[in-house]
Amino acid sequence: MASEWSIQDLARAAGTTSRTLRHYGQLGLLAPSRIGANGYRYYDQTSLVRLQRILLLRELGLGLPVIAEVLAGEQDTADALRTHLELLRQHQDRIARQIESVSTTLHKTERGEPLMAAEVFDGFDHTQYKDEVIDRWGKDAYDSADRWWRSLSEDSKKAFQQTQLDIAADFGKAHAAGLPVDGDTVQAIVARHRAWLGDGTQGRPVTDEYLLGLGEMYVADPRFRGNYDVHGDGTAEYILEAFRAYVAGKSA
Repeated sequence: MASEWSIQDLARAAGTTSRTLRHYGQLGLLAPSRIGANGYRYYDQTSLVRLQRILLLRELGLGLPVIAEVLAGEQDTADALRTHLELLRQHQDRIARQIESVSTTLHKTERGEPLMAAEVFDGFDHTQYKDEVIDRWGKDAYDSADRWWRSLSEDSKKAFQQTQLDIAADFGKAHAAGLPVDGDTVQAIVARHRAWLGDGTQGRPVTDEYLLGLGEMYVADPRFRGNYDVHGDGTAEYILEAFRAYVAGKSA
């Protein structure tokens, strides 16, 4: 087993490029363990584990500045890997449940058997916010949204969910980049988010109160927060401030 890897070998093993590894080095994320007399960069086992962490964090949607902060704050690599492994296992379990749910729906549809809501939505759990919605906006609002969701095709549901994931990712990137909440880029994301919310209200206006109420729930409720601030880096608070700037800008 190799005790060290050239930059070309490491890039090939990781499915990335030498240029990317050099860029990580320039940012202080991945320094070579040594540089040969010929100027070539070599990486040891510690570098290998560090690169794995970088790539895993990238897959979770973190920007490079945030990854640098995460790695700088880690005192124990093994503990960090155990935490990340648990997150991956939770994601794996959720995906497995979704696969089983879709498989059950497909088989029952092909056989003409009746479907059970608990089977169809296992792994998606769109009802987990029922109490909060009813408490804030009334039972009619929840029932209307629930009927709308159940009326969608599977493709439409996936598209709706993907839009939310894309918006959440863009908020995370903007936060990592330090973009101002009242700037054009962030405010454009807020506008997209508001339009996405409008799809779920079936044409009813998304009021400023509704928008700000959701922003507060993103911060206060762990279930909501988990959709936008999975890394605990303050993205939820950033989004709430962006919502407030959006509302303030309308009234200015």
